[in-house]
Parts: sequence; structure tokens; C-alpha cells
Amino acid sequence: MEKTTQKLELILKYFGDFSELQLQQFAALEALYKDWNSKINVISRKDIDSLYEKHVLHSLSIAAVADCPSATEILDLGTGGGFPGIPLAIFFPEVKFHLADSIGKKLKVVDAVVEALALKNVTTQHTRAEDIKNRKFDAVLTRAVAPLGDLWRWSKPLLRKKNPALSNSINGLICLKGGDLAQEISDSRCRPNVVKIYDFFKEDFFKDKFLLHVSS
Repeated sequence: MEKTTQKLELILKYFGDFSELQLQQFAALEALYKDWNSKINVISRKDIDSLYEKHVLHSLSIAAVADCPSATEILDLGTGGGFPGIPLAIFFPEVKFHLADSIGKKLKVVDAVVEALALKNVTTQHTRAEDIKNRKFDAVLTRAVAPLGDLWRWSKPLLRKKNPALSNSINGLICLKGGDLAQEISDSRCRPNVVKIYDFFKEDFFKDKFLLHVSS
């Protein structure tokens, strides 16, 4: 257990109250992704050694600002290698996550990781956002997939209206993005709530990282 804790020091710096199973699942991510990344490149080679900072903790910034009540249904759009969906599915085991991507080989990695971790709250779909029909979600999550305007256009038809009784619950479109976003936000004609991730995660990596939230 001590070795597991050392691996997860960065996550445990900001979050607690994990079950032993959750800790084991988080700890297993490193070996799983290193193995799969050697076969199918879903994570930048230079980032794989910083998996917990640049991918896992970055994904969990969503958990730092929003709660997910049980039975919430979330779409991870353009999930790539499974981020932010897989870390959040470990964090919120009672929440349903649907991970979609248009690139089949990436979903092969996601499916393998989900199976290895025995995650019962994750489904996957090889599709584009425009082709998801007859389904509604409480929130759509993305990480640097496309411009905000496109993301909102694709997400809006897939979103349920927010339940006003659940004031801090996750809802709408949540994007993880970096850099200077002023022009992108202006072009989108959305009025997102912009959260600086560095306000609560103090690693240098997060200095230019933001969470954008467009309420449904």
C-alpha cells in the first residue's frame, strides 16, 4: 500500500477519502497506459512520464469544482485515451460515463483500460458527436478537442436542462483548455464561466490551464 501511496502523492495532495479499490485503480493507470502507449500512441511520448499531473490530475480538476450526484449521466466527447472520463469514473463510481471518440484505435485502448480496472460505470462508442442520437446527458466534458463554438453546437442537443434543485451539480458543457482563450471565447458567442485551474492546483503545468463551463 505504501508504494501505491507514493505513486498517488500528487492526487492525494488535493483529494482524500478514497476507498482502497479507488487507490488501486488510480495506481494501475501508469502501467496500463505505458504498456498501451507503446502499441498505440494515445498520449504524447514526452507526457507519459507525467501521466498523473498532465492527464489524471488535470482531468480531476472537474471534480474539484463540481459535484456529481449518483445516477448523473456524463458524455466524454472526443475522449482520446480516456481523459477526462476514466479518472472521473474512478473518482465518481456511482456516476455513468459514456466515452465517445471518432478514432477507433483510441477506443481500443480505452476499452482495455476500462476492462483492466473493472470499471462498471463506463460505456464507450465509436462515433462523432453529430451522430449520437436519442440520448441526453447531464453534462458533456471535453479536453482540447475543438473550438468552444463547435463544442457548444455539438453538445447543446445532447444536454438535459439543469435541475435547479442541484445547485452545485455538474451540468452543461465543461471544457478543459489552455493558453490565451479570449478570441476563441469571443468567436463562440458563448458566455462561459472561466475557472483558472492554477487557483487550486499549484503545479506550474496548470498556470495557463482553464476550465470553461457553459450551463445548460
